[in-house]
Amino acid sequence: MKGRDRTWQSAPGEVTKAVAHALSVGYKHIDCAYVYGNEDEVGAGLAEGFKSGKVKRRDVFVTTKLWCTYHSRPEENLDMSLKSLGLDYVDLYLMHWPVPMNPKGNDPKFPKHADGSRDLDTSWSHIQTYKAMEKLLQTGKVRAIGVCNYSLKYLQELLPQISIVPAVNQIENHPYLPQQEIVDFCRDRGIHVTAYSPLGSTGSPLFKDEGVVKVAEKHDVEPGVVLLSYHVARRSSVLAKSVTPKRIESNRNIIKLDADDMKNLEKIHKEKGMKRFVYPEFGVDFGFPDKQ
Repeated sequence: MKGRDRTWQSAPGEVTKAVAHALSVGYKHIDCAYVYGNEDEVGAGLAEGFKSGKVKRRDVFVTTKLWCTYHSRPEENLDMSLKSLGLDYVDLYLMHWPVPMNPKGNDPKFPKHADGSRDLDTSWSHIQTYKAMEKLLQTGKVRAIGVCNYSLKYLQELLPQISIVPAVNQIENHPYLPQQEIVDFCRDRGIHVTAYSPLGSTGSPLFKDEGVVKVAEKHDVEPGVVLLSYHVARRSSVLAKSVTPKRIESNRNIIKLDADDMKNLEKIHKEKGMKRFVYPEFGVDFGFPDKQ
């Protein structure tokens, strides 16, 4: 398996070393985003990796994301990311969330109204945003485009209106939140699913869940290995986030899960209920069944 390293929620000063180390041990996919606020460090880590001679730009798949306050200005936001990353192009450019926010609000990333609610741009739609992203393919600055956090409802709204099917839908995915209807819908339409937050969250109860532990003990591995391998068994790619060298290396250890393993993992959400760990307070109904 080619490793995939995610840079979300990494502390300042940690990212450059983490990215450089990830590249040195064989990671080939670096996932970042403008809103993470650390693309300068990611760029420094990429530069260090390229300088070492162990990897070349063509060997690394770089993903970044369009933030909500730039929905009507995707190329501007893309150029900001490219400058920070020190790259001429990214392999994949994703719409981070399908919700435009006021580009002239009181904060460049998280504009709010006086009552604390998010300042949304109701004059613009996620469909307009995606159509604008399609034009970026002609610039040579992106190799592919896609979406994040799209529910079945939002995909059904989007697909009839566009020319280029999203290459990827990046979604929160783990045994507490399998989102099977979205995974199946995407697979049927040639949209690759990438799982983020595959371990749930920091201190996630998934590590101690009896279903996960049972499978881990059977294969004599840590629960984290099972949780990452779960996505490979579902034919999805998976983003593992860490800044610790040892953990970065261990996150590449993927095992083959059999039908019984998957049965044990797939019944977890049926018995314990679905749980979503990442759901910003946009005040928008994204159409996720677990939030109805």
